[in-house]
Amino acid sequence: MIYGAIEGLPEFLLYFIVAIGLVGLYLTVYTFATAHNEFELIRRNVISAALSLGLSLLGFALPLSSAIVHAKTVVDCIIWGLVALVVQIVVYWLVRLVLPNLTQRIASGELAAALFLGAASLAAGLINAASMTY
Repeated sequence: MIYGAIEGLPEFLLYFIVAIGLVGLYLTVYTFATAHNEFELIRRNVISAALSLGLSLLGFALPLSSAIVHAKTVVDCIIWGLVALVVQIVVYWLVRLVLPNLTQRIASGELAAALFLGAASLAAGLINAASMTY
C-alpha cells in the first residue's frame, strides 16, 4: 500500500530537482540580461524590482510546469525549459523597445513600468505554456 503511494517519488524528485535548477539558471541569466540589478534593488526594498522580477519568474514557471507535464523525458523538459527562458529574455528586450528608460524607471521605484514588464512576462509565459502541445 505505501509502495504504491510513493512509487512515483524518484521521478518526482528528478523533475523537481531539474525544475529548481532551471529556475536558478533562469534567475541568473535573466538578472544578467537586464540592465539593472534586481536582487540589489530588492535588498534595498525597491518594490518595482520585486514586482517585475516576481512576475517574470511566474512567466517562466508557467511554461516550465507545462514542460514537466508534457515532457516524455527529462531532456525534453530541459529543452522546453530553456525555450521558456529565451522567451522571457526576448520579452524583456521587446518591452525595452517600448519603454527605452525601463531600467531607470524600475530602479527608481516606478510601479507602472515594472507592472507592464511583469504583465508582459506573465502573458508571454501563459502563451508559451499553452503552445507546448507536443
